[in-house]
Amino acid sequence: MEKLAFSTLGCSKNTVDTEHILSRVGDLYDVVPADGRKVDTLVLNTCGFIGDAKQESIDAIMRAISLKKEGLVGRILVMGCLSQRYSDSLPSLIPEVDGWFGARDIAPVIKALGGDPSGEVSRYRTDSFPYAYLKISEGCDRRCSYCAIPFIRGSHRSAPIETLVKEAEGLAATGVKELILIAQDTTYYGLDLYRKRMLGRLLEALSEVEGIRWIRIHYSYPQDFPEDVLEQMAFNPKVCRYLDIPLQHSSDKVLSMMRRGVDGKWTRDLVAKLRESVPEVALRTTMIVGHPGEGREEFKDLLEFVKWAKFERLGAFTYSEEEGTFGAENYRDSVAKATKQRRLSRLMEVQREISHSYNISRIGTEETVLVDAVAPDGKRLVCRSEFESPEVDGEILAVVPPDTDPASLVGEFVRVRITGADPYDLSAELLSPEDNQ
Repeated sequence: MEKLAFSTLGCSKNTVDTEHILSRVGDLYDVVPADGRKVDTLVLNTCGFIGDAKQESIDAIMRAISLKKEGLVGRILVMGCLSQRYSDSLPSLIPEVDGWFGARDIAPVIKALGGDPSGEVSRYRTDSFPYAYLKISEGCDRRCSYCAIPFIRGSHRSAPIETLVKEAEGLAATGVKELILIAQDTTYYGLDLYRKRMLGRLLEALSEVEGIRWIRIHYSYPQDFPEDVLEQMAFNPKVCRYLDIPLQHSSDKVLSMMRRGVDGKWTRDLVAKLRESVPEVALRTTMIVGHPGEGREEFKDLLEFVKWAKFERLGAFTYSEEEGTFGAENYRDSVAKATKQRRLSRLMEVQREISHSYNISRIGTEETVLVDAVAPDGKRLVCRSEFESPEVDGEILAVVPPDTDPASLVGEFVRVRITGADPYDLSAELLSPEDNQ
């Protein structure tokens, strides 16, 4: 059989696309890692969201071309956000690539690989983790000033509930115990298909899938947050008390220039409502510093907001002007690069103290965790509670008794006692077997 390798860059949405494609062509090829070994076909699933991601994708393409010249790669196919965004220019600029495909439809890639794109959606797992991402919709109808996603991925398109349940059942059959719901905007789910927001109903349906114990929500847009989702988080034991909700800023002026559809008061009221409706909820958010319109007072407002909100998890980025966006066409990137970096450092200093304080508060508690892997030292388990999401949050490193094989616990839920904390990770001890769940 011909050898096929995929190199997937960017976000977890690309990973799902890759696994959907492989589910249709995996039987036709000997699928191998993209690690430099000789392959007949190499598919690069690229990212084109911001400058650093675009450069990473270009670098990956150039490395693939070098391997092709050395005889280690037969043909190169490039798909994803980068090729979608620059479909008019890349084919002529890089003629060594054998095929260019966009990000909005995977069917052409499947056909190019000799597969049949028709039929039910399924997944070809590219890892063995006990969690998996479930992409519930594609595209976005929002028009935030800084974001290129709408003209890369297109308008919002929800997957039917029955299709997602079927996919979840297939994932559960492979050992997946946690589903992480992703989309450009998860709270918008269902409006196009059902004429109303249906994320709450989807959570109910996925909760009935045998083998799935945790369901986690990522990428929730704050405007018009659906009430029934809060009810699911508060009362459905399978829905994690965790929410990834990118707020981006707190200043009225900056939020208006970002075209977010909310103001500072609305944002603060939403955070208060989330805390009240879902006790012990862990909130993860992202912020952008240095957006046009952010002066000293606006940045001060952001710092005070973060100190007040005490987000358990927070990521932050400096504003990057992206061609084709509303911001690039209508604003001047007026904040100096050095100022952006200083503000980013200051914001993360504040968040570091908040995260550390939160982690310290958990010392002595007993928690149920999912074991993702064995630590490199071979003596500890890499775990997460419902309050940590993989890849973006910290980990719980649990010491295993000498008479216990750590590998036997990977993919299992166990009970641990938190024994230590730093700003990002927690240390713990595995409780006696009779205390495990």
